[in-house]
Amino acid sequence: MNREIHHNENQLQQEAELFIRSCYHELGQTADDTEFRVQQVSDEINRNGSYTHTYEELVHGAKMAWRNSNRCIGRLFWNRLHVFDARDLDGEEMIFQALLRHIEFATNGGEIRPTITIFKQASLGGEPISIWNHQLLRYAGYEMPGGNVIGDPSSVRFTKVCESLGWKGEGTSFDLLPLVIQCSSREPRVFDLPKEIVLEVPICHPELDLFRGEEVKWYAVPIISDMRLEIGGTSYVAAPFNGWYMGTEIGARNLADEFRYNLLPRVAIAMGLDTTSNVSLWKDRALVELNVAVLHSFRECGVSIVDHHTAAQQFGTFQKNEKKEARDVTGRWSWLIPPLSPATTDIFHSTFDDRLVTPNFFHQENPYLLGE
Repeated sequence: MNREIHHNENQLQQEAELFIRSCYHELGQTADDTEFRVQQVSDEINRNGSYTHTYEELVHGAKMAWRNSNRCIGRLFWNRLHVFDARDLDGEEMIFQALLRHIEFATNGGEIRPTITIFKQASLGGEPISIWNHQLLRYAGYEMPGGNVIGDPSSVRFTKVCESLGWKGEGTSFDLLPLVIQCSSREPRVFDLPKEIVLEVPICHPELDLFRGEEVKWYAVPIISDMRLEIGGTSYVAAPFNGWYMGTEIGARNLADEFRYNLLPRVAIAMGLDTTSNVSLWKDRALVELNVAVLHSFRECGVSIVDHHTAAQQFGTFQKNEKKEARDVTGRWSWLIPPLSPATTDIFHSTFDDRLVTPNFFHQENPYLLGE
């Protein structure tokens, strides 16, 4: 979802009013309070070309953005989102500390809490804030001579950026990348993550030795940090957020994709499967056991995770809840179906309107990719 940040005051007026009316209706505000706030926002836009959300508007707007996220299967829990208002923070060090707080709060000893930290809005004065990381927690990828990669191939480019800024990793397959934060037009700053605040889960199968003694692990909390949050026409370009993992995100994508960790051949060999022919369905059998290992490992470590069948059932409950509230459920089918056994879920046999509804999250160009 790419969408330019607009600067048209008329359009901002329209989107702001639409959001305020919707938000205040859902919060049970009176008609008089709603009309007063609509006029207040309109006056502020006329004076300043922008407006500032109240804390209540910010919190509910962020929750609405999750509820409207077409690609997310976990939207049943949209109203449980914890919102940190960090709009008053300036400077890389203060932002780094806020991100550490987010990681610790969201991790919660393994009982993951859906969380978002919202920094300064794009249209007001002060320092624009940019977080260069795709996720706050992510493993490095080191390109070797000959083209092989140690670690996560999807991180190779960003790993090189971090190294060019002075960072040096240990060269393992699971090195946590640093945080790269930029304020205004200053040079970006690199911050190492304290290992003690990052919860990682060693992956092992309850019955099989899938990895022949080699370390395989994954971090507990997926915190997306490179998307733009838009609420009522106002953009927050730094607003990292997280839920908890669905097992297949790790077991069928991060660890299994050929262009990621590509563990299926290793798992298949460890299982004694015939990998010379597709007819043996070795990829399918290895994929199932790799996902069994992920779910088993997270539960053994007491870390929140959901299997794709339960997630699909929860999405069905979300649809029913939204119908009761007379709200349409939008969705992108290709993202909502799980990457493992999708036809066993109701989602596979459904259709969705992929219409864009705001508030929402949008992709934005990462600063280190600009100009390429």
